[in-house]
Amino acid sequence: MADSAAEARIDQALVARIRLDGDRRAFEQLVRRHQGMIRAQLRRLLHGDEAAADDLAQETFMLAWRKLDQFRGEARFSSWLYRIAYTCFLQTRRSPVRHDGVDDETMEQLSATTGGMDLRLDLERAMQRLSAAEQAVLLHCVQLGLSHEEAAYVLAMPLGTVKTHATRGKAKLKTWLAAWRDAASTEEAL
Repeated sequence: MADSAAEARIDQALVARIRLDGDRRAFEQLVRRHQGMIRAQLRRLLHGDEAAADDLAQETFMLAWRKLDQFRGEARFSSWLYRIAYTCFLQTRRSPVRHDGVDDETMEQLSATTGGMDLRLDLERAMQRLSAAEQAVLLHCVQLGLSHEEAAYVLAMPLGTVKTHATRGKAKLKTWLAAWRDAASTEEAL
């Protein structure tokens, strides 16, 4: 979004219209403005499972409609939505049905067909080795571009904890992916 302050003012105006008279068209505008980023967040959390991400995005917006009176405006509306989406995601993880996307066997087959040196697969594997908190922080801060403060709000974590998870997660990934970098350098030298 080009001018985040202007975008925030538009969201605030739409929220005000909804609160004033239950304007469903204003809510539809909010959904259109934010559905892409919410789906992207959920797809990443669900390792590419688009169907599950779409279901959770729908659930996120239904919850946002029902709980709009709880939006106090202390954070950006988009951060508030990210938080609702993340909470929906956590609730699905607690249920017995898994929404992992790619399973280990499929990952092995993909790796074998690409010669075993596919950085994307290595990165996915490395991300899966991180703690759940480190994964969540890196998703929100690095992949979705939220500030540490916004990620702390979305994840309901203290700011210092978010910064610690970001630092530790990045350090682990750097170490784990060094083998890939070294192998790629060796191939180039040959």
